[in-house]
Amino acid sequence: MDQVVFSSLKIGSLTIPHRIIRSATHEGMADEEGAPTDQLTRIYIKLAQGEVGAIITGYAGIQPNGRSPFLGMLMIDRDELIPAYRRLVDTVHRHQTALILQIAHCGRQTRSKITGLRTVAPSALKDKIYSEDRPIALSEQDIEQIIDNFVKAIGRAKEAGFDGVQLHAAHGYLLAQFLSPYTNRRKDQWGGSLSRRFRIIKEIYKRSRRQYGDYPVLIKINAYDNRPKGMRIQEALGIAGLLEQVGCCGIEVSCGFYEDGFFTARCPHVPIDAILAYHFIYKKFPPFFAFMLKGIADTVIPHAKPVYNYNVSFARRIKEIVRIPVIVVGGIRNLEDIHTILQEDSADAVSLCRPLIIDPGLVQKMKTGKQTQSSCIDCCYCLLGMEQQPLRCYYGRIPMGRN
Repeated sequence: MDQVVFSSLKIGSLTIPHRIIRSATHEGMADEEGAPTDQLTRIYIKLAQGEVGAIITGYAGIQPNGRSPFLGMLMIDRDELIPAYRRLVDTVHRHQTALILQIAHCGRQTRSKITGLRTVAPSALKDKIYSEDRPIALSEQDIEQIIDNFVKAIGRAKEAGFDGVQLHAAHGYLLAQFLSPYTNRRKDQWGGSLSRRFRIIKEIYKRSRRQYGDYPVLIKINAYDNRPKGMRIQEALGIAGLLEQVGCCGIEVSCGFYEDGFFTARCPHVPIDAILAYHFIYKKFPPFFAFMLKGIADTVIPHAKPVYNYNVSFARRIKEIVRIPVIVVGGIRNLEDIHTILQEDSADAVSLCRPLIIDPGLVQKMKTGKQTQSSCIDCCYCLLGMEQQPLRCYYGRIPMGRN
């Protein structure tokens, strides 16, 4: 057993048994009210039995206009949901596995058709993929309500027994929209300088610590995005320093906005068959245009390189300036790379998404030496399918009857 990888790690007041974490992955397994279903519980049981160090849930919405555009988003916006979450947590805890609730507001990366409400954002800048219309720029009162709802969500998670929460401030969702100068064009106290763009997160931490003490609140941030005049590593370094100051107990490092294409989650080739089958815009294409797009997809649809370990060098730079744990996600696929990342002090832990979709038992296999490499082929079909169906591995194949 690899003693570097399979050594314990303290994250705030939480101790996990080793350094491989299940990264937050939207499962699409909530009911109409946003409560976790038995199907989701079974997924987490498999992950717990597979001996992941901790499970970070798929994102849970803190208010109705922040719902995901995808099927079956978890919600944590009402006290009435606490009993359902408590049952989920109690079940996972029977397997001695920590469970961390990721909480989020999607901001402009959603659809009014899904939420029934106008989309909102720091600035009235339309999202090129999901927004049907230009979002409403948040008022001071709106922002205060969002802060309050994040803090209430943290309290509900604590009451339900979660071992901590993670703020989703990456991938172009609302908190990332505040942090990135590309999406935050405000001239008031919530925009402009880095400290003002960070202010919404600072307030969430300040109020959470005042109400819930040292209850673990992690965060997921972009080290960079690919937007013009957007987030770059130098700003991420400044944000990391500010996070440590306000009491953040762990930073997960990722990258990208939805508008960046296949940048956050990367693949060797654009998953055009899955795009045409599941994406709400492309699935409406007439057959002739769909056929034409297949031939030029790798040229016209953005997808980034490298495909593997692409956030590691950025996580290393963040780790150099903070004393709190740094977790890195993004194209990590084998035990040798995990060992190297940890041994070279590039991060304190790694988190995996797609490898644990295809094989929830992968960590146990790595621990026992049965398997050292994920069997994921990085087709990205799972990420497209979750627009309309619960999470699953497609292994590069669209089911019969699609497209």
